[in-house]
Amino acid sequence: MFEILLLALALAADAFAAAIGLGSTHRSDGKSQFIKMALLIGLYFGVAQGVMPLIGYALGSTMLGWFAEWAACIAFIILVALGIKMLYESCSVSDDTRINVSHKTLLSLAIATSLDAMAAGFTLNLLVVNAYAACLIIALTTAILSVLGAYIGRQSGTWLGSWAEALGGLVLIAIGVKMVI
Repeated sequence: MFEILLLALALAADAFAAAIGLGSTHRSDGKSQFIKMALLIGLYFGVAQGVMPLIGYALGSTMLGWFAEWAACIAFIILVALGIKMLYESCSVSDDTRINVSHKTLLSLAIATSLDAMAAGFTLNLLVVNAYAACLIIALTTAILSVLGAYIGRQSGTWLGSWAEALGGLVLIAIGVKMVI
């Protein structure tokens, strides 16, 4: 279960970083308007991060028999590649222009930040866990961290988001390495 919590934290890092960015561009919003936006961010990001690994798990479980002897190596490659991608993205420059937080924008961001969760969902087939419970943990972790990220972004700006994404990338790489050892 500890691995699932680490996986949930690592996968939530993208959404957390995006939420920080969204929160930082809405510093001037009124309190009730900001609370509504933060809760919507948590809802969209949490649901997407919970559903995507379930899709990956389902795809992985149907294909696992085809390449069972290579499954750990494939999981290693997926997790390390995702970790490197997150490390790379953590170095990208973000700009502080105000982002319109519409349902369309939130859906687009939620899908974009959760695609790596679909790939990581494949690895749930290799862990001795209930995949549905794991996806629920991932969803709740992401939702909570996304709401928190929006508030942190409102207070601090975007600099913390890069660090969160880099840490998430390192955790994914560590989980991938552990799978092949």
